[in-house]
Amino acid sequence: MDDRDTAAEAVKEPNGTGVRSVRRAVDILGLLSEDRPVITLRQITDTTGLAKTTALRLVQTLEETGLLSSHPLGYTVGPGLWRWAYLARSQWEVPQETRKVMRDLADRSGETVNVFVARDVRRVCVAHEESPLPLRHVVDVGDEQPLWAGASSKILLRDASETQARRIAAASPHGETYAPQLLSWAQEAADRGYAVSSSEFDEGLTAVAVPVTNRSGRVIASLSVSGPSNRFSYEAVERFATDLTEAAALISAQGFSHPFSQDR
Repeated sequence: MDDRDTAAEAVKEPNGTGVRSVRRAVDILGLLSEDRPVITLRQITDTTGLAKTTALRLVQTLEETGLLSSHPLGYTVGPGLWRWAYLARSQWEVPQETRKVMRDLADRSGETVNVFVARDVRRVCVAHEESPLPLRHVVDVGDEQPLWAGASSKILLRDASETQARRIAAASPHGETYAPQLLSWAQEAADRGYAVSSSEFDEGLTAVAVPVTNRSGRVIASLSVSGPSNRFSYEAVERFATDLTEAAALISAQGFSHPFSQDR
């Protein structure tokens, strides 16, 4: 790759939020998953729309840095990701005391338990305990969901400013005019002590969420249970809300913290 190629690859994206070559490299790494641990050059070009020569240069760079590794069938994750994965795990894992509270809650409720924190205009799952039932809602640690929908979003938006609400609304299908609705839902959840959502983000999914707070009472995370809507009757929602509130109080008292939490 000569200087002109390097310059072309490094130009900023049209919206000015990042470097195109970095974005493309991340997109390639993002093609790998548990269901697809190996990718071919053809899959890369077909999925990303990159020219074969561009994709090959990016793959070679990722190999040189240890982020990708050659495989008889194509390319897979490289050894360089092990160090990053270890670091991420050490930073992302919530305290064992929190995990125990979540496990107990999942056993009692029979539903999936998640902890979300806000990150820009999205929320990130930082811990989960799956429902013991065969039909359950699954969210993996690291999964991101929008802040404009869902019970946990209504909890995490409790301390949001109007400016933040407008940014979140602008990222939604509804546009900036949706901001007052978001703030209204957040206020309603704050007054009631918990939030409920049904099919707002995933069809047929209902969730109940409550706040996890710091010592000053600021919301730093949400604790939720979620599952198929047919298991969330009015009585079940009330019971979940009570159990969640008790569990969140315990987690808050233990001093919950996370690198992505709003406790800054």
